[in-house]
Amino acid sequence: MPLDITLSCSSADAGRPLQHTWSVCVGAGRANEGLRADWQRQLALAVRECGFRYLRFHGLFHDDMFVYREDADGRPIYNWQYIDQLFDAMLAIGIRPFVELGFMPRALATETDTIFWWKGHGSPPKDADKWAALVRAFVTHCIHRYGRDEVRQWYFEVWNEPNLDPFFRGTRLQYFALYRVTVQAVKSVDAALRVGGPATSNFVPDARFDSEREDPAIGAASILLDPDTLCWRPVWVEDFLAWCAEQGLPVDFVSTHPYPTDFALDGHGDLRKVSRKREAIAEDLALLREIVRNSAYPDAEKHCTEWSSSPSARDHAHDFPPAATYVVQANLEGAAADSLSYWAFSDIFEEGGAGDTIWHGGFGLLNLQGLPKPTYHVYRFMHRLGSEVIAQQPGAIVTRHADGRLTALLYHYPDEYPSSVALAETPEAAAETLHQGTPITARITLAGLPPDASFAMEALDAEHGWARGAWEYMGRPEPPTREQVACLQSLSQPSLTTLIAANGVLRVECTLAPWAVVLIDQIG
Repeated sequence: MPLDITLSCSSADAGRPLQHTWSVCVGAGRANEGLRADWQRQLALAVRECGFRYLRFHGLFHDDMFVYREDADGRPIYNWQYIDQLFDAMLAIGIRPFVELGFMPRALATETDTIFWWKGHGSPPKDADKWAALVRAFVTHCIHRYGRDEVRQWYFEVWNEPNLDPFFRGTRLQYFALYRVTVQAVKSVDAALRVGGPATSNFVPDARFDSEREDPAIGAASILLDPDTLCWRPVWVEDFLAWCAEQGLPVDFVSTHPYPTDFALDGHGDLRKVSRKREAIAEDLALLREIVRNSAYPDAEKHCTEWSSSPSARDHAHDFPPAATYVVQANLEGAAADSLSYWAFSDIFEEGGAGDTIWHGGFGLLNLQGLPKPTYHVYRFMHRLGSEVIAQQPGAIVTRHADGRLTALLYHYPDEYPSSVALAETPEAAAETLHQGTPITARITLAGLPPDASFAMEALDAEHGWARGAWEYMGRPEPPTREQVACLQSLSQPSLTTLIAANGVLRVECTLAPWAVVLIDQIG
């Protein structure tokens, strides 16, 4: 039987720091999408309500940003106007760029094969000196436009998922060489700027078999088919750090993408699309911390610059409540990195072109029409948590703010569902997960409060705060009218209840359906 939640604490209890690693960074599709008005409106909302501080995206140097071309004699011509428009808008919204240096301008590409609907060039540069000059010119321009103090607060990540052939059509050593050229170019402008990599995709089964888990009756070949029997390691990270140390290169941060699946990119590779166990993210980040600690760069920051329940932009689970509960469970029960960046904030995302329907399993926290998914609400909830933890158990956390206010978060990730949320290629498959699990009772007591302290309680589940569910009930209008979108906006909000403490004590007892998330936030 699943265990109920019982948690009691006082506002005077000792606390420990809570780092809001989930709101450090969030992802977006590509730079050019950021020139759209609807994209900027959605980003402003996400920054305001979810507290995101950095934004990372592909394609900063892609040809649709018109950054680089060459004249008839092969001399570079730089054009920063589109980048300026994008960065100006971001900074005005209150979010800084987590700069991904890529893709390759066609004029510098060694190959013309591309990836995505927007045809990104994953080629190494045909002239490393021209690439280095482009990077130096770009960084110099940013410092001139935004000031050295501002740009020193940014991050510069070298490429994206170079271990995947579509993203980087070169070898591992070619990527290492690209990192060397790039980090030297950035640091030549200002040695205090933060540069890192290797931005590789996913953790993968280690080639070294975990002999302690071998069952002679099953055999190694069968065990290798079970993702929970494998030793998972981040791609290239150890070799990257060792190579950089040999070369005497700086590494200010280490980045990788710990998707909790056994496949790296939808449509590539031969591995089955199986979700790993629910503790995978905690184990992966603990291993990443150990690898960095034991490297020549023990103080390097650790940034997971892409992460979600799956790396598929057509995973219908992204639109359903279980994915939201997975986000909470992974962030609050997982080992911490310096950031765990959700991919991505919006369904204005065109890697595979526009979605065929308003709910197509896109990565976004918000859909194209700006309707919040359950994942959006849980990021909003987590942003409301305080800076100290005063009580915690699986399924519940109570935090304290600097001004003494308390905020609690309750969530029910069913024990009957031992894996991370599985990829759902159809809405029906996603709905099957929604109905798994048994309700539990949550009892929480908060003491040491002002006599009549008031709290706002927001509940998110299949009946409240789920825009796609409301759209289903509406009859699946495709596309919805403006009036229907406005109605769905209203129906997409979690239920809201006001609670009042009695004699300085708040007692709450509620039933949590499977996958429910409840915020209890002191407001007075």
